Amino acid sequence: MTSIRPTALTRRERQVMDVLYRLRRATVSDLVREMPSPVTYSAVRSVLRTLEQKGLVRHRYDGPRYTYVPSVPARSARQRALHHLVCTFFDGSAEAAAVALLGMAQVDVSEAALARRARQIRRAKDEGR
Repeated sequence: MTSIRPTALTRRERQVMDVLYRLRRATVSDLVREMPSPVTYSAVRSVLRTLEQKGLVRHRYDGPRYTYVPSVPARSARQRALHHLVCTFFDGSAEAAAVALLGMAQVDVSEAALARRARQIRRAKDEGR
């Protein structure tokens, strides 16, 4: 697994990774079409080259073109990004981050979801986390 810090990615690199995770695999043309803001073909190729050097993307030869896929599973990337967010903005407190998430106006948490979280918290406590 790569040890790249989430902060080491530029805005454009994060955008490319977001699209790759959503599509699971993509050609440069796919990425250009799916990017949230206009970008050139050569710019996307350059970003992909950088992401490959960082170990986050790999390519496969698929007929006349390359297909790009993330090298890091989405779950691992999410965990790293969340860990970085909690450490940076909540002084490492998962509790403070959870309270902030629950306090967001647009979050509607059902009783069933709260019960699941309570079970997960009890399980984590029993495991000494």
